[in-house]
Amino acid sequence: MLLLAAAFIVAFVLLLYMVSPLISPKSLKLPGAHVVVTGGSSGIGKCIAIECYKQGAFITLIARDENRLLQTKKEIEKYSVNDKQVVLCISVDVSKDYEQVENVLKQAQEKLGPVDMLVNCAGTSVTGKFEDIEVNSFERLMAVNYLGSVYPSRAVIATMKERRMGRIVFVSSQAGQLGLFGYTAYSPTKFALRGLAEALQMEVKPYNVYVTVAYPPDTDTPGFAEESKTKPLETKLISETSSVCQAEQVARVIVKDAIQGNFNSSVGSDGYMLSILTSGMSPVTSLTEGLQQVVCMGIFRIIGLFYLGSFDSIVRRCMMQREKSESADKTE
Repeated sequence: MLLLAAAFIVAFVLLLYMVSPLISPKSLKLPGAHVVVTGGSSGIGKCIAIECYKQGAFITLIARDENRLLQTKKEIEKYSVNDKQVVLCISVDVSKDYEQVENVLKQAQEKLGPVDMLVNCAGTSVTGKFEDIEVNSFERLMAVNYLGSVYPSRAVIATMKERRMGRIVFVSSQAGQLGLFGYTAYSPTKFALRGLAEALQMEVKPYNVYVTVAYPPDTDTPGFAEESKTKPLETKLISETSSVCQAEQVARVIVKDAIQGNFNSSVGSDGYMLSILTSGMSPVTSLTEGLQQVVCMGIFRIIGLFYLGSFDSIVRRCMMQREKSESADKTE
């Protein structure tokens, strides 16, 4: 009986692998495609632009710092695969004025053609205890990290639907899957991208437009280095439980998942586990992906509980050490 059940499961899994390609979206061809990357002057955004350029895409870089944009343009152009490729730079704040964002993207499309893939990578971070973070920081992060992705997406979605093709990528964070100490201003903005992506995917899937949410872990970028300067001790200790990835590695994974039309994009074993644990009602790209979520959810939840217990222990230990130190200072 057990052998029969095992044989049935194996046959079912093999059937899923055979059927999955029939229901998965066709891969987007990057040679000659127009890829727009916001926040593309440094970090993950720059590496995504380089990865797409290496595969023959035309690139529009959008960021605030014009000088850094021009430096990045020169760096990207070293990776050209043909003499027709173009890197267009646009200096604009994607979080402030929708009409301005819409106008610059129209200009980009007039020069390089319709946008085939939009990568929303513009973002910033503030860390600290909830009561220590300035109120305007919550507003600023929501504007940059959330509205800074809404505005460019809103500006290109109609054309993608008309053309019956396109990819939109939202670069979230593992802090957009799991709320952690010190990220009360940052995490909600990245969680919001997940809700936007799920609702938008349901709208645009019939038009052959696919949305990807990327959840990169701690990544060696200028932004991460700046964030690390102000991290509370608890946040630093929790971060030490996972390794820091290279931006190039993260970019390759995101680009691969985006062109394949995968909804979730994660890096490493921790990222895979978090994606399974937080899958909820998120879309799946294949039947095998759904099966993996069903099979692995229980065991990953058990592992996750151990992680959460470890994090709580770190926070409690830091609190006790701080109270002991404050008590000692008062008695001196």
